[in-house]
Amino acid sequence: MASTVTKEPSKDSASSRPGYGQLLRTRGAWTFLLPGFAARQPFAMLTISIVLLVQHTTGSYGAAGAAAAVTGVSMALFAPYSGRLADRYGQRTVLIPGVLVHTVSGLALTALALAHAPLWALFAAAVPTGASVPQVGPMVRARWGVKLQDSPLMTTAAAFESVTDELTFVVGPLLATALCTAVDPAAGLVTEATLTLVGGLLFAAQRGTQPAVTGGGHTRVEHGSALRIPGVRVLIVTFLGIGSVFGGMQVSLAAFTESIGRPGLNGVLYGTFAAGNMLAGLVCGAIAWKVAPQRRLLVGYAALALAASGLWAAHSVLVLAALGLLVGMCIAPSLITGYTLVESLVPAGARTEAFTWLTGAVALGQAAAVTVAGQLEDRLWGGAGFLVPMGGTLLALVTLVALRSRLSARAAGRTVARGVGHRVPVAVD
Repeated sequence: MASTVTKEPSKDSASSRPGYGQLLRTRGAWTFLLPGFAARQPFAMLTISIVLLVQHTTGSYGAAGAAAAVTGVSMALFAPYSGRLADRYGQRTVLIPGVLVHTVSGLALTALALAHAPLWALFAAAVPTGASVPQVGPMVRARWGVKLQDSPLMTTAAAFESVTDELTFVVGPLLATALCTAVDPAAGLVTEATLTLVGGLLFAAQRGTQPAVTGGGHTRVEHGSALRIPGVRVLIVTFLGIGSVFGGMQVSLAAFTESIGRPGLNGVLYGTFAAGNMLAGLVCGAIAWKVAPQRRLLVGYAALALAASGLWAAHSVLVLAALGLLVGMCIAPSLITGYTLVESLVPAGARTEAFTWLTGAVALGQAAAVTVAGQLEDRLWGGAGFLVPMGGTLLALVTLVALRSRLSARAAGRTVARGVGHRVPVAVD
């Protein structure tokens, strides 16, 4: 088994033992971390802002959920192409027009909702709003790859990014909900669009840390999509299952707390779930792993599927909180290990695209889970929506076990460089 902590550190890393302190002392890291955090914060505000605004103007949770789902599906479908363009032409080149389009389309969606436009018009505005969501998280991960070439800190960086993502999904919905309920139903979406514009432009201004474009003589890498790598396709299915957990939990927790007459507990229960995710992410990044990431992913995902399979049977707040905490603690290791595997599976010139495929898979799984779980809650018994996380993770686990050999860095006859940095040409086929 390959160890993730026995390689020689890069010149930006003074210690071979991974740790958050050492990671954050990486030269130049803060120049993209701070604007990156500001730019990705609006992403977690988008769905809940759309739901609250459209529900207010239409009186229908069904219409609100449908508009949010269209946005999520649009993002999932277009995000990988945005990532591929960023790999080919540079992050700044893609990010600046993207945030401009997102801001305009988000404000247009707000205006249409306030004008009580028909649902088809909301869908028409939701498509470009989702398609233009700036993929700042994958771009930050790609920048870490540049800074941590051949460093054992890469797993720590993946954990740090997972915790950062989870923090945004704790703060973002709370901020959006407070704005929509205490200020104005449109305040959440307007703030999201504004923060996207400002944060995105600030992040795009950090040219020194962005990965080099894949032009020049490396034409085989330039024209090769990350989706052609078998291991990436396996990880996409894996992340779809993780998305089903996020979507199923959002709908089912809201339905559960409403059914017991305590809707205010929804935020507490989802916060417990998110806290488990953050805690596990912090611990995962602090461990000097000596187990191969392929094995870690199999074990962690099996634990996730097992924990998610018990949600539907919970009939009390305390039991559901405990199970939610456990499920959250199982998600972070799977996410972190999946992102870490990208470093060994994908050439440097296609990593932003690969990261966006995984991020898009989570969004697509979440959008599908929200729709299916809502239907189950309406048509079956209370708590039936929890069957979605169980089904999604079990199906993904079966796929992961069956195709685990594809997660090898030399799967399917491909030759890819190991580690984080790829200083030599890479044979794609």
